[in-house]
Amino acid sequence: MRRRGAGRVAVAALLGVNLVLPTRPEPATAAGFVEAYPRMAAAMRAAGPPYADWAAGGRRFLLFDGRGDGRAVEVLGDLADADRIAVLVPGVGSTLADFDRGLGGVARRAPSVQAGQLHRELRATDPAARVAVLAWLGYDPPDGVLTAAGAVSARRGAAGLSALLWELASRRPEAAITLVGHSYGALVVSLAAADAPAQVTDVVSLGGIGAGVQRADDLPGGRRFWAAEAATDWIRRVPPVRLPGLGFGRRPGDPAFGARPLPVAGVSGHDDYLTPGSATLLAVAGVVLGADPAGAVR
Repeated sequence: MRRRGAGRVAVAALLGVNLVLPTRPEPATAAGFVEAYPRMAAAMRAAGPPYADWAAGGRRFLLFDGRGDGRAVEVLGDLADADRIAVLVPGVGSTLADFDRGLGGVARRAPSVQAGQLHRELRATDPAARVAVLAWLGYDPPDGVLTAAGAVSARRGAAGLSALLWELASRRPEAAITLVGHSYGALVVSLAAADAPAQVTDVVSLGGIGAGVQRADDLPGGRRFWAAEAATDWIRRVPPVRLPGLGFGRRPGDPAFGARPLPVAGVSGHDDYLTPGSATLLAVAGVVLGADPAGAVR
């Protein structure tokens, strides 16, 4: 009994979530293209505050669904004209209620805040670039240890994300798409990249739990795989186990995984990768714009 209890506590600590029985993940919902903006605005107005305020403020969404834990896919920039597109996917515990305020009320954890910071960095780095950033909460992330320790939610999320990526590729065939996943979201983007169009050129893991493969070179399509993992990130304490229904193997930030490393100066803990002033934010913007952190342009 002592060993079993210790194991459950360890898993909880490693995953950074409460030891609670998770809810059953719902099927992921694919987002559409810019024609969805008016329909989503109407849905937000019907949902009342705070979502009606989002619509009133002119924010644009490919997807809004207030049912259950909620779904939302916000667009920053002109998606219809973009030739550089970044898609950000959050991790464990993210819900529609936290889309703006952040998990636990911590703003830097909020998908909309992170997307805004990346979009501002892109605009500052290259004001002439035609860029769009999507804050993609198009799936139901795990909110309990039992599902967070497995890939069920990630596989469902990857299916929904893959549908969006193929839609983007058909509408913007000349655009380059970069997938950015934080924590459990890194697993989602990696699984989606395995069945993604050629327009997806780069995959970025920020404090990622896993990637569905054991080495970066195993990811199909010849895509560049980048990883940032701060020395103080608790994700480093997650053991690289991979058993049926439990664990994800090597973390993308493990040097043995073979990802291209991103700088982490200015990053503290698990949630600071895209905060203003961090070296990681600047580097991710460079990847999206087609340059690696060393300055080489593809």
